[in-house]
Amino acid sequence: MADLKVRPHAPDADGAVLEVTPESAGWSHVGFKLIKLGAGQTYAGGAPDREACLVIVAGTADITVGNQSFVGVGGRTTPFEDRAPGAVYAPAGAAFTVKAASPVELAICTAPGTGVGAPRLIAETDMSREVRGSGTNTRYVRNILPESEPAEGLLVVEVITPGGHWSSYPPHKHDTATPTEETALEETYYHRIDPPQGFAIQRVYTDDRSLDETVTVEDGDVVMVPRGYHPVGAPHGYDVYYLNVMAGPKRNWIFRNDPAHDWILRPTSPTQD
Repeated sequence: MADLKVRPHAPDADGAVLEVTPESAGWSHVGFKLIKLGAGQTYAGGAPDREACLVIVAGTADITVGNQSFVGVGGRTTPFEDRAPGAVYAPAGAAFTVKAASPVELAICTAPGTGVGAPRLIAETDMSREVRGSGTNTRYVRNILPESEPAEGLLVVEVITPGGHWSSYPPHKHDTATPTEETALEETYYHRIDPPQGFAIQRVYTDDRSLDETVTVEDGDVVMVPRGYHPVGAPHGYDVYYLNVMAGPKRNWIFRNDPAHDWILRPTSPTQD
């Protein structure tokens, strides 16, 4: 297994600043690529055997998938802005182009596909919002491509964790195919930090501790989660955004909490006199 953290680099010729492929990760399903474009620049992509969810993390772009065009996708200036990202679904086999109308941060989320489905704009009304947890476990979730919306394998979600809070917590995992109890899904976390000089902490560990790594995450890093539990901590003063991409043999998100920490979710027992 490769190192769990992937750090960004200066944009290459097509604007890519980092990439995770099944080959580089040592797994079978999830792909992730982050592109940065200046206004007027264009990125072209698409693969015959991989579907894609194109997420405009920040900025505005015109996107063409096959013979369909979507104009003015996105619009927020930062992922910490309280509004939905722009997002377009591209089935496997469909070529796509993204032309930036402003500086653009483009996430290309991919998984194996056969070409089922049609290109579509994912409307803000189709991205359900949730507030999960309570107290210092509160975080804010936007489901960009949940299992209730059409796709072959991809699941895509973004989360904002306020400074001083925890997320993906209590620690949970989804690495075993156990019907009705847990599904096997690979996952990437693309992290942004506000303000950007901050950091976050992510631990990835298994029950038997054959994998047990604690990763210091800085602005723009990706953490790969091949298996195991994977909580995230946001230090005081620094809000943490992450974009999750999940995929596996079955498009269904069923997770299991670490039994050692599951008590956190139980109602507090009444105080005894």
